[in-house]
Amino acid sequence: MDLLFNDCSIHGQFSDAASFADAAERVMAIRKLARRYRLELPCHRKLASAKVTRDLSMQRAVFQWRSRDKRRAWMQWLTSHGPFWEDSRKHDGSDWFERNGEVVTDTALGEAAYCRLHGVDRSLVSMNPSSWLFSPVSVDYRENGTSKNIDIPNYGDEDALRAALKAAPAPLESWEDLEEAARKRFERLMFSPGSFESLRGYPFGKGAAGRLQDRLAVLNDFAGCFDNQGKRTPDGHRIYKERFTGDKSWFSDSSLTEKSKFEQELTFPHPAKVGEFLFCTWHGKVKSPQLRIHFSWPVRAGEPLFVVYVGPKITKR
Repeated sequence: MDLLFNDCSIHGQFSDAASFADAAERVMAIRKLARRYRLELPCHRKLASAKVTRDLSMQRAVFQWRSRDKRRAWMQWLTSHGPFWEDSRKHDGSDWFERNGEVVTDTALGEAAYCRLHGVDRSLVSMNPSSWLFSPVSVDYRENGTSKNIDIPNYGDEDALRAALKAAPAPLESWEDLEEAARKRFERLMFSPGSFESLRGYPFGKGAAGRLQDRLAVLNDFAGCFDNQGKRTPDGHRIYKERFTGDKSWFSDSSLTEKSKFEQELTFPHPAKVGEFLFCTWHGKVKSPQLRIHFSWPVRAGEPLFVVYVGPKITKR
């Protein structure tokens, strides 16, 4: 589970700076709880400019707090320390997310909805009190005249989040954790026995492991995007367009030069047929550090999607 602070939950609802200070203290307690589970609470960079009362801006309200330490901690989170979810934003302005007819594309709601749409577990933390003290929060994703509803878990108090964190899978702390989670979670992917071996001895990075897991989640979803006639569904076409095409795609084929120069390195034992091999030039990409996921292609209905390699980039020049 990952968390995002719901920027929509600060909407001028407080009567004065003191009541806002009490609510902010509850949020900071939730943030502290999340950190005990090695999670952060990313916020929006523009949150510090929100109106907290009918007349008071965030900064003016915080200036009235009695505790200097609380003022400093709150404003450092919102203005300098973060983290800010825009720095690793998954969706862009061309995506269309609505909540009760209101566009929420450029908010944490839109980001969380996009992530959950692509198999990435994102939940919200909302200000208490606010008009957002319910769960789940339903967001509509609209594309080409179609709509898909996405439910996002939402937490407004420490006890509810604590219970959810205790029930959630443990954070990834090693490549072995990533392999174990991937083999359990992604049922549509068939991993070869040694597909994660190249990560052994490679420096572990929690962020890189999370990005690899995100890409495996998309592959897993893509493998299931076929109708009863074996044709790709609208969701499958959307995933292909968003993640398999364009300069910033997560997945692509190797170049002709790479296929020729690294033919041997890109040929892997077939996971299901002893003595046979697969030439797996299609790959998922993590750029920092340069990690790759090589898998069988094309992806067809009723056929396994083999993942044969997860590790450092093979086709280094």
